[in-house]
Amino acid sequence: MSGMKKIAELTGVSVSTVSNVLNGRSNVGQATKERVLQVCAEHGYYPKQPRHLDNPHRSKAIVFIFSDFDRDFYLKIINGVSDCLAENGYDLIICTSKSSDSFMKSSFARGAIILDSNIADDFVLSAAVPDFPVVLMDRMLTDSKANTKSVTVDNYPVMCDLTQGLIDKGFKSFGFIGGLDFTLDNRERFGAFMDTLAKNKIEFDRSHDYFHGNYREESGYQAAKLMILSHHLPEVLVCANDNMAIGAIKAFKENGIRVPEDISVTGFDDSEAAAMAGLTTVSILRYESGYLAAKDLLGMIAGQTSKDPFKLSATVKWRESVKFY
Repeated sequence: MSGMKKIAELTGVSVSTVSNVLNGRSNVGQATKERVLQVCAEHGYYPKQPRHLDNPHRSKAIVFIFSDFDRDFYLKIINGVSDCLAENGYDLIICTSKSSDSFMKSSFARGAIILDSNIADDFVLSAAVPDFPVVLMDRMLTDSKANTKSVTVDNYPVMCDLTQGLIDKGFKSFGFIGGLDFTLDNRERFGAFMDTLAKNKIEFDRSHDYFHGNYREESGYQAAKLMILSHHLPEVLVCANDNMAIGAIKAFKENGIRVPEDISVTGFDDSEAAAMAGLTTVSILRYESGYLAAKDLLGMIAGQTSKDPFKLSATVKWRESVKFY
């Protein structure tokens, strides 16, 4: 674990500035706040002496657990969580799955927000005791007795909209780069994609047209290279997230394949890199999802919030990476 002094050294700010960020004070600029929170997340920083540690019923600490530092929209989520907690007088503790065991206890904090697929459902269920609520992001648990609530993106309808929009624009040949098979995001996004193709009587051969990825740019790059080697390019390549789409576009450009003239590409998430690349994608309100997750968790702590899942709507954002027939 890194101390506050180390975080200050890594971010090039004073220790007092780091303290101000972690305590939600408003006298720190947004860019500095984002940099400090990102470094805290990357180094698993947490306060050594959370306020009111001797009394869990007065504790003002909330744990946020995530692991995928490659996806820049996670920082937007952290900002949303941080702002909501600061407004309500709570401390934010950021950690990874490797150190989560120490924090997932009611004697340390009042609750947790988890955005980490590496943490097993059984562990979540064992940690989510009556006095320690847990909000899960991008994951659903079916145990109705658990003290958990899910905040997820409503992937299915918006992927249907994206796929139907492509069909309406004249596309008939599709490829798909999926993320990790076990994730809720990938199951819903690919399911919506397949259902929409079937509804329009468009065939999709999973053995040839589906490529496996892991949500990282490199996996999209490698999938596109395999696609090129197969000498079978679809008219449009639908990717389960922006990182893989951007990796695929790099591979196409390196091999003289033009986007969108030779192949159209879409992503999912609307990251800053997607906007810069002119990538057609799905826009998700990540800051708002983090804020709402924190708000729901505080409501659960106060016994005022339903445990019913909350689904966040999303919209298609059309850009230059799609050819218009």
